Formats: sequence, C-alpha cells, structure tokens
Amino acid sequence: MPKPKLTLSVQYADDRLKETITRPMLRRWVQAALFAPAELTLRFVGSEEGRELNRDYRGKDYATNVLTFAYTEDEDSEVTQADIIFCTDVLEKEAAEQKKSVEEHTAHLVVHGVLHAQGYDHEEEEEAVEMESLETELLAELGYADPYAQR
Repeated sequence: MPKPKLTLSVQYADDRLKETITRPMLRRWVQAALFAPAELTLRFVGSEEGRELNRDYRGKDYATNVLTFAYTEDEDSEVTQADIIFCTDVLEKEAAEQKKSVEEHTAHLVVHGVLHAQGYDHEEEEEAVEMESLETELLAELGYADPYAQR
C-alpha cells in the first residue's frame, strides 16, 4: 500500500533536540500514523512558548507535551492540515519520569499528534481506548514499546 503524500515542515524554535530527533526520524513517525495526504508543521518549542500557546488556545496556563492545531478535521477534507507543537522541556521531563528515551517518547507524541490532526480524540472512554490501541499498534510497527504499559 503506497504511503499518503506528505508535505512536512519541521521547526526547532527550541533547538535542543535538533541533532537527536532528526527530520528523517520525524518523517518516518509521521508517515506511520498517516492515513491520508497531509500538510503538517512540527514545531519544537521551549516552556514559555508552550505555555503561551496552551493558555491562549486551550485556557490552560501551563506548558504541555504536545498541542495539535488541526485545520481540516472534517471528513470532506482531502488533505489533512495541522500544526503540531512539542514542548521540549515537558517532553524531556516526561521521558525521564516514565523511564523512556527521549526518542521513544517523542515518537509516541508525534504519532499521538498526527492522529489528533486526523480527527482522533480521547475525550470519551471509547475514543481513548481506540486511540491508545492504535498508537500502541503503530509504535510497535516502528519498533517501540507500548507507551501505555507500566514500567
């Protein structure tokens, strides 16, 4: 099965992960979670920008690990368009707390963000189960452990 067309922009406003989380890695992870053509921007930011975005767009005054701004969530859209923002500080802190490598945790958050961009959600229990099982399956295909398994 051919991979969906992907136009990918990667921005390192916070460049701490630029050498370790490379564009080819990001492309591979995004492509694994993509079910339709997409135009995506992945942006790595520090705590300040992460907090501002979360506060301004979600009303939550703290930096979070990943924010997905999906612009084409309706079923009629032929191309998924989204900005996916990763807060490096939160990502690194969570990886350490969960005893995972930064690579492993970033792969999970990329897959998670790309699924959100395509309309997946985890607000309701049934949606959460579906999304988490899909994430686990996709990450296994990429060679990563179940992100929801207790360590």
